[in-house]
Amino acid sequence: MSSKNYCPLDHTMNLIGTKWKPIVLFNLLDGPLRSGILQKKVPGISNKMFTQTVRELEKDGLITREVFPVVPPKVEYGLSERGTSLKSILLSLDSWGQMTLQIASIKRISC
Repeated sequence: MSSKNYCPLDHTMNLIGTKWKPIVLFNLLDGPLRSGILQKKVPGISNKMFTQTVRELEKDGLITREVFPVVPPKVEYGLSERGTSLKSILLSLDSWGQMTLQIASIKRISC
């Protein structure tokens, strides 16, 4: 067994600390979404980055991916139990962002 020590914050940031991961996770808080709909809710993400992001989140156990055997193919992403445990953190980050945007008089857009 490894005797490495890990910083909890570093571990957390490795899981969710990219530009796109928190936004993908945030958009899944209200329930599963089809792949195309989820990608449209993440402003500015390329197809390549979307695919890479959801694959990493799935590999880390934060989201689930369900493929439906229909034509055309339907893929749906949702939060796993582990991903759902981030809900309060994501909502707090969103609230903090809303507050700071309001203070700075910057127009808010939906994530």
